[in-house]
Amino acid sequence: MKKVSSSKNKYTFGYYISLFGTVLILLWVGAFKFTPTEAKSIVPLIENHPLSFWMYNVFSVQTVSNIVGVVEIIIAIVLLFTLRYSFLKKYAGIALCIVFLITISYLFTTPGIWRFVNGFPITDFFILKDIMYLGFGVFLLESIKK
Repeated sequence: MKKVSSSKNKYTFGYYISLFGTVLILLWVGAFKFTPTEAKSIVPLIENHPLSFWMYNVFSVQTVSNIVGVVEIIIAIVLLFTLRYSFLKKYAGIALCIVFLITISYLFTTPGIWRFVNGFPITDFFILKDIMYLGFGVFLLESIKK
């Protein structure tokens, strides 16, 4: 068994889990955006957001979902290419931060996303996972400074 001796390799295993986990989710969710079910389910998120409300005035419900899916898939591919081309970490990190800041902001822009159960505020928890993905994007940006 190879001993890890430098601090540079200290987090290698965790890094790859984060990288491949993020790629998997982006590819999977991105591909799902091409289905009518997912296209309809993101309408309340997109139409109530100050950066994207206009999209349904220009494009169909499915086209908007397809655009989101293509962006997610492209980011996943760029993230994979960071394994070979480390200069892409900057762009992947920026893209992850933008996408996941937007998705996290849906928690504040989508009516009815929060509700109370037994006096405890809950939401659609699928968006909360994006906090971790945002953290990975920030990590990528921080790692290029080292």
